[in-house]
Amino acid sequence: MLSVKVNGTSIDVPPGATVAAAIAIAGDACRLSVTGQRRGPLCGMGICYECRVTVNGVAHTKSCQTACEPGMDIRSDE
Repeated sequence: MLSVKVNGTSIDVPPGATVAAAIAIAGDACRLSVTGQRRGPLCGMGICYECRVTVNGVAHTKSCQTACEPGMDIRSDE
C-alpha cells in the first residue's frame, strides 16, 4: 500500500491506483462546479478535465491520468 494525503488526510491506496481513485477512497470530490455541485471523473480518459486537482502544488492535474506516488499531496476544490 502507498500512503498519500488527500486534502490533508492520510490514506492508503494500492500500488497503481490513480489520484482519482485516492480521492474516491477518501470520500471527497475532485472539485465543485460553479453551482457548488460535487464533481468527479467523467470520461476517465483525460479529455473532459472534470477531475482536475492540485497534486504536489501543480494545479489542473488530471487525477484520472495520474498514478499515486508515496507521500503525494492531493488537494481538491472541496
